[in-house]
Amino acid sequence: MPKPIAEQALSTPEALRPWIAGVRTLTSAEPPQEPLVRLPDAVTRVVLRVTADGHRDVLAVGPWVRASYHRGKAELSCVELLLLPGTVRPLLGVPAAELVGRVAPLHELPGATARRLAHALRRLDPQEAVPRLGRTLPGLLPVPADPARAALVRAGVAALSARTDREPARVRDVARELAVSERQLRNLFADGVGVSPKQYARIDRVRAVVTGAPTTRWAELAASNGYFDQAHMTSDFRALMGVPPRSYFTGRLPAVSPCRTSGLA
Repeated sequence: MPKPIAEQALSTPEALRPWIAGVRTLTSAEPPQEPLVRLPDAVTRVVLRVTADGHRDVLAVGPWVRASYHRGKAELSCVELLLLPGTVRPLLGVPAAELVGRVAPLHELPGATARRLAHALRRLDPQEAVPRLGRTLPGLLPVPADPARAALVRAGVAALSARTDREPARVRDVARELAVSERQLRNLFADGVGVSPKQYARIDRVRAVVTGAPTTRWAELAASNGYFDQAHMTSDFRALMGVPPRSYFTGRLPAVSPCRTSGLA
Protein backbone atom coordinates (compact mmCIF):
# COMPACT_ATOMS: atom_id res chain seq x y z
CA MET A 1 0.00 0.00 0.00
CA PRO A 2 1.40 3.45 -0.87
CA LYS A 3 2.23 5.82 1.93
CA PRO A 4 0.08 8.93 2.37
CA ILE A 5 1.96 12.05 3.41
CA ALA A 6 3.23 11.49 6.95
CA GLU A 7 1.60 13.77 9.49
CA GLN A 8 1.19 14.23 13.23
CA ALA A 9 -1.98 15.77 14.60
CA LEU A 10 -1.55 18.21 17.48
CA SER A 11 -4.05 19.59 19.95
CA THR A 12 -5.69 22.76 18.65
CA PRO A 13 -5.46 25.62 21.15
CA GLU A 14 -8.90 26.56 22.47
CA ALA A 15 -8.52 30.16 21.29
CA LEU A 16 -8.14 29.02 17.68
CA ARG A 17 -11.07 26.62 17.50
CA PRO A 18 -13.57 29.12 16.05
CA TRP A 19 -11.32 29.16 12.98
CA ILE A 20 -9.06 26.12 12.94
CA ALA A 21 -10.29 22.52 12.59
CA GLY A 22 -6.90 21.01 13.35
CA VAL A 23 -3.15 21.49 13.45
CA ARG A 24 -0.61 19.09 11.92
CA THR A 25 3.15 18.97 11.76
CA LEU A 26 5.12 17.25 9.01
CA THR A 27 8.85 16.56 9.12
CA SER A 28 11.18 14.74 6.76
CA ALA A 29 14.89 14.21 7.49
CA GLU A 30 15.60 12.06 4.41
CA PRO A 31 13.86 11.62 1.05
CA PRO A 32 11.03 9.07 1.51
CA GLN A 33 11.74 5.72 -0.13
CA GLU A 34 8.11 5.20 -1.14
CA PRO A 35 5.99 7.56 -3.23
CA LEU A 36 4.01 10.06 -1.20
CA VAL A 37 0.29 10.32 -1.83
CA ARG A 38 -1.74 13.47 -1.58
CA LEU A 39 -5.26 12.12 -1.10
CA PRO A 40 -8.24 14.06 -2.40
CA ASP A 41 -9.12 16.56 0.31
CA ALA A 42 -11.87 19.15 0.69
CA VAL A 43 -9.99 21.18 3.33
CA THR A 44 -8.23 24.51 2.81
CA ARG A 45 -5.11 24.92 4.90
CA VAL A 46 -2.44 27.46 5.75
CA VAL A 47 1.06 25.95 5.70
CA LEU A 48 4.36 27.19 7.10
CA ARG A 49 7.14 25.32 5.30
CA VAL A 50 10.85 25.52 6.16
CA THR A 51 13.34 23.87 3.79
CA ALA A 52 16.82 22.51 4.51
CA ASP A 53 18.49 25.80 3.56
CA GLY A 54 16.25 27.78 5.91
CA HIS A 55 13.95 29.17 3.22
CA ARG A 56 10.46 29.84 4.57
CA ASP A 57 7.15 29.86 2.74
CA VAL A 58 3.71 30.60 4.14
CA LEU A 59 1.19 29.10 1.75
CA ALA A 60 -2.55 28.78 1.26
CA VAL A 61 -3.27 25.27 -0.01
CA GLY A 62 -6.73 24.79 -1.44
CA PRO A 63 -8.90 21.68 -1.70
CA TRP A 64 -7.48 18.84 -3.83
CA VAL A 65 -10.13 16.99 -5.84
CA ARG A 66 -7.90 14.19 -7.20
CA ALA A 67 -5.01 12.26 -5.73
CA SER A 68 -1.43 13.09 -6.67
CA TYR A 69 1.61 10.83 -6.41
CA HIS A 70 5.11 12.21 -6.09
CA ARG A 71 8.56 11.94 -4.64
CA GLY A 72 9.04 13.69 -1.30
CA LYS A 73 11.79 16.11 -0.39
CA ALA A 74 14.33 15.74 2.39
CA GLU A 75 14.84 18.03 5.37
CA LEU A 76 11.50 19.78 5.40
CA SER A 77 9.55 20.97 8.42
CA CYS A 78 5.96 22.12 8.13
CA VAL A 79 3.06 23.13 10.29
CA GLU A 80 -0.43 23.09 8.79
CA LEU A 81 -3.51 24.91 10.02
CA LEU A 82 -6.66 23.22 8.70
CA LEU A 83 -9.36 25.85 8.28
CA LEU A 84 -12.91 25.16 9.36
CA PRO A 85 -15.59 25.26 6.66
CA GLY A 86 -16.89 28.80 6.30
CA THR A 87 -13.71 30.55 7.47
CA VAL A 88 -11.78 30.79 4.19
CA ARG A 89 -13.26 34.04 2.89
CA PRO A 90 -13.03 36.01 6.18
CA LEU A 91 -9.48 34.76 6.80
CA LEU A 92 -8.01 34.75 3.30
CA GLY A 93 -10.20 37.24 1.43
CA VAL A 94 -11.37 34.82 -1.29
CA PRO A 95 -14.11 32.18 -1.54
CA ALA A 96 -12.81 28.67 -1.03
CA ALA A 97 -13.73 27.76 -4.63
CA GLU A 98 -11.00 30.11 -5.91
CA LEU A 99 -8.33 28.02 -4.15
CA VAL A 100 -9.30 24.57 -5.46
CA GLY A 101 -6.18 22.87 -6.81
CA ARG A 102 -4.03 25.91 -5.99
CA VAL A 103 -1.01 26.58 -3.79
CA ALA A 104 -0.61 30.34 -3.32
CA PRO A 105 1.75 32.47 -1.22
CA LEU A 106 -0.43 33.65 1.64
CA HIS A 107 0.74 37.27 1.46
CA GLU A 108 -0.44 37.52 -2.16
CA LEU A 109 -4.08 36.85 -1.28
CA PRO A 110 -6.30 39.94 -1.04
CA GLY A 111 -7.41 39.64 2.59
CA ALA A 112 -5.70 41.91 5.15
CA THR A 113 -5.94 39.07 7.66
CA ALA A 114 -4.10 36.77 5.23
CA ARG A 115 -1.20 39.21 5.08
CA ARG A 116 -1.09 39.54 8.87
CA LEU A 117 -1.12 35.75 9.22
CA ALA A 118 1.69 35.41 6.69
CA HIS A 119 3.82 37.94 8.57
CA ALA A 120 3.21 36.26 11.95
CA LEU A 121 3.79 32.70 10.73
CA ARG A 122 6.91 33.41 8.71
CA ARG A 123 8.93 34.11 11.86
CA LEU A 124 8.00 30.93 13.75
CA ASP A 125 9.86 27.65 14.05
CA PRO A 126 7.43 24.85 13.00
CA GLN A 127 8.37 22.75 16.04
CA GLU A 128 7.44 25.58 18.41
CA ALA A 129 4.70 27.19 16.39
CA VAL A 130 1.53 25.76 17.92
CA PRO A 131 1.85 27.13 21.49
CA ARG A 132 2.84 30.54 20.15
CA LEU A 133 0.03 30.50 17.62
CA GLY A 134 -2.44 29.93 20.42
CA ARG A 135 -1.18 33.06 22.17
CA THR A 136 -0.66 35.37 19.21
CA LEU A 137 -3.12 34.50 16.45
CA PRO A 138 -6.42 35.32 18.19
CA GLY A 139 -5.45 38.97 18.18
CA LEU A 140 -4.87 38.84 14.43
CA LEU A 141 -8.12 37.10 13.51
CA PRO A 142 -11.32 38.97 12.74
CA VAL A 143 -14.53 38.55 14.67
CA PRO A 144 -16.41 35.64 13.01
CA ALA A 145 -18.69 37.04 10.31
CA ASP A 146 -22.18 35.69 9.69
CA PRO A 147 -22.06 32.80 12.18
CA ALA A 148 -25.43 31.50 10.95
CA ARG A 149 -24.03 31.02 7.44
CA ALA A 150 -20.93 29.26 8.78
CA ALA A 151 -23.15 27.03 10.92
CA LEU A 152 -25.17 26.00 7.84
CA VAL A 153 -22.01 25.07 5.94
CA ARG A 154 -20.68 23.00 8.84
CA ALA A 155 -24.01 21.26 9.34
CA GLY A 156 -24.01 20.35 5.64
CA VAL A 157 -20.46 19.03 5.86
CA ALA A 158 -21.32 16.93 8.91
CA ALA A 159 -24.40 15.45 7.25
CA LEU A 160 -22.55 14.53 4.05
CA SER A 161 -19.50 13.05 5.78
CA ALA A 162 -19.05 9.29 5.84
CA ARG A 163 -19.64 7.68 9.24
CA THR A 164 -19.71 4.07 10.34
CA ASP A 165 -22.97 4.43 12.27
CA ARG A 166 -25.13 5.63 9.37
CA GLU A 167 -25.34 5.84 5.60
CA PRO A 168 -24.23 9.15 4.06
CA ALA A 169 -27.09 11.56 3.49
CA ARG A 170 -28.23 12.61 0.03
CA VAL A 171 -27.71 16.21 -1.05
CA ARG A 172 -31.41 16.93 -1.54
CA ASP A 173 -32.21 15.54 1.92
CA VAL A 174 -29.51 17.68 3.52
CA ALA A 175 -30.84 20.79 1.78
CA ARG A 176 -34.35 19.99 3.01
CA GLU A 177 -33.11 19.41 6.56
CA LEU A 178 -31.28 22.76 6.56
CA ALA A 179 -34.29 24.55 5.05
CA VAL A 180 -32.37 25.79 2.00
CA SER A 181 -32.66 25.00 -1.70
CA GLU A 182 -30.13 22.71 -3.36
CA ARG A 183 -28.84 25.74 -5.26
CA GLN A 184 -28.33 27.65 -2.00
CA LEU A 185 -26.52 24.66 -0.54
CA ARG A 186 -24.21 24.53 -3.57
CA ASN A 187 -23.46 28.26 -3.16
CA LEU A 188 -22.73 27.80 0.55
CA PHE A 189 -20.32 24.97 -0.23
CA ALA A 190 -18.59 26.88 -3.05
CA ASP A 191 -17.91 29.80 -0.75
CA GLY A 192 -17.16 27.94 2.48
CA VAL A 193 -15.70 24.58 1.36
CA GLY A 194 -14.63 25.07 -2.24
CA VAL A 195 -16.34 22.09 -3.85
CA SER A 196 -19.99 21.22 -4.43
CA PRO A 197 -21.90 19.13 -1.86
CA LYS A 198 -21.83 16.17 -4.26
CA GLN A 199 -18.08 16.48 -4.83
CA TYR A 200 -17.47 16.84 -1.11
CA ALA A 201 -19.38 13.61 -0.47
CA ARG A 202 -17.40 11.78 -3.20
CA ILE A 203 -14.07 12.91 -1.74
CA ASP A 204 -15.09 11.99 1.79
CA ARG A 205 -16.31 8.53 0.75
CA VAL A 206 -13.11 7.74 -1.14
CA ARG A 207 -11.06 8.81 1.85
CA ALA A 208 -13.21 6.49 4.00
CA VAL A 209 -12.45 3.62 1.61
CA VAL A 210 -8.70 4.32 1.89
CA THR A 211 -8.99 4.26 5.68
CA GLY A 212 -11.18 1.17 5.89
CA ALA A 213 -9.73 -1.04 3.17
CA PRO A 214 -6.96 -2.67 5.23
CA THR A 215 -9.51 -4.26 7.59
CA THR A 216 -12.82 -4.40 5.68
CA ARG A 217 -14.03 -6.40 2.69
CA TRP A 218 -14.72 -4.49 -0.53
CA ALA A 219 -18.44 -5.27 -0.57
CA GLU A 220 -18.81 -4.13 3.04
CA LEU A 221 -16.92 -0.93 2.33
CA ALA A 222 -19.17 -0.18 -0.62
CA ALA A 223 -22.34 -0.75 1.39
CA SER A 224 -21.24 1.16 4.49
CA ASN A 225 -20.16 4.20 2.48
CA GLY A 226 -23.37 4.55 0.48
CA TYR A 227 -22.28 3.18 -2.91
CA PHE A 228 -24.83 1.33 -5.02
CA ASP A 229 -22.48 -1.65 -5.23
CA GLN A 230 -18.81 -2.56 -5.41
CA ALA A 231 -18.60 -1.58 -9.10
CA HIS A 232 -19.86 1.92 -8.25
CA MET A 233 -17.22 2.22 -5.52
CA THR A 234 -14.48 1.07 -7.89
CA SER A 235 -15.53 3.58 -10.55
CA ASP A 236 -15.60 6.48 -8.08
CA PHE A 237 -12.28 5.45 -6.54
CA ARG A 238 -10.61 5.27 -9.97
CA ALA A 239 -11.96 8.71 -10.93
CA LEU A 240 -10.49 10.39 -7.83
CA MET A 241 -7.42 8.23 -7.17
CA GLY A 242 -6.31 7.52 -10.73
CA VAL A 243 -6.28 3.74 -10.25
CA PRO A 244 -8.86 1.16 -9.04
CA PRO A 245 -8.77 0.13 -5.38
CA ARG A 246 -6.90 -3.17 -5.88
CA SER A 247 -4.15 -1.45 -7.86
CA TYR A 248 -3.79 1.29 -5.27
CA PHE A 249 -3.50 -1.09 -2.33
CA THR A 250 -0.96 -3.29 -4.11
CA GLY A 251 1.22 -0.33 -5.03
CA ARG A 252 0.46 -0.21 -8.76
CA LEU A 253 0.26 3.58 -8.96
CA PRO A 254 0.11 6.20 -11.69
CA ALA A 255 3.36 7.83 -12.77
CA VAL A 256 5.13 9.50 -9.85
CA SER A 257 5.78 13.21 -10.37
CA PRO A 258 8.40 15.49 -8.79
CA CYS A 259 7.58 16.99 -5.41
CA ARG A 260 4.78 19.57 -5.41
CA THR A 261 4.42 22.52 -3.09
CA SER A 262 1.73 21.43 -0.62
CA GLY A 263 3.06 20.77 2.83
CA LEU A 264 5.68 18.12 2.21
CA ALA A 265 4.11 17.43 -1.16
